[in-house]
Amino acid sequence: MRLSIGVTDFSWPDKLTDELTTVAVAAEDAGLDTLWVADHLLQADPNSTPDSAMLEAYTTLGFLAGRTSRIGLGTMVSAVTFRPPALLVKAVTTLDVLSGGRARFGIGTGHHDGEARAMGLPFPPVGERFERMEETIRLALRMWAGDTSAFEGNHYRLERPVGNPLPVRRPRVLIGGAGERKTLRLVARYADACNVFDIPDGGKTVRHKLDVLARHCAEVGRPYGEIEKTISTRLSPGETAESFARRCAEFVAWGIDHAVVITAGPWPVSGIETLGRVAAELD
Repeated sequence: MRLSIGVTDFSWPDKLTDELTTVAVAAEDAGLDTLWVADHLLQADPNSTPDSAMLEAYTTLGFLAGRTSRIGLGTMVSAVTFRPPALLVKAVTTLDVLSGGRARFGIGTGHHDGEARAMGLPFPPVGERFERMEETIRLALRMWAGDTSAFEGNHYRLERPVGNPLPVRRPRVLIGGAGERKTLRLVARYADACNVFDIPDGGKTVRHKLDVLARHCAEVGRPYGEIEKTISTRLSPGETAESFARRCAEFVAWGIDHAVVITAGPWPVSGIETLGRVAAELD
């Protein structure tokens, strides 16, 4: 089982750039798989406040690419409405090239209408956002394959989508969300990974969502085992490595391959070290 961290809160009391670098290097040294950052313009973590520090995601990931050498880098997840699709694909491609093939492409429909109103971002109805997400993923896969032919979608039309340079390796696509009718169907059709949430019901909801995903895979003729199943969970303050390892064992029993761990407030290095001890046991 893989372990990663999600950085959602940047309000370290000391110099932000130094603290962020320290956490990223500690995560890499601990053997964690990926460092994910939230893609928001306003702080959206429920344990924080909207006016708390928030960094733009792809600038942050580019900064971290220059201070690490192995750990994966991605957003959990980019709302499809934040950037025009060619710009989003180019940002992920650039991150992959400059990091030596470490970019991950996390994408979702977006959900924060208050942020959109506050910052003047588009926020069309949910059905349209799903259509735009599917078109963006299709475009990304074409550009990463070197296909520069015209792209004609219902929402996006590109005469010649050039993606030069190509990524070092095609970034893995993770679709965020666990909606059964639309999201998981898109996962089955396009994604390398899905992300579900750690709901405290003994795994009932997670198992059900994965069963739904398996049915969608069967409908489109795709092997269910090709898709990495990730879960977003929290490391509680003071939680021991032994306690978190027991939770990871439960995740595996539910069918999960990869835990993406966040914490209340900005990450402390001690929390990273706890995850590192668990990762060593799981290796």
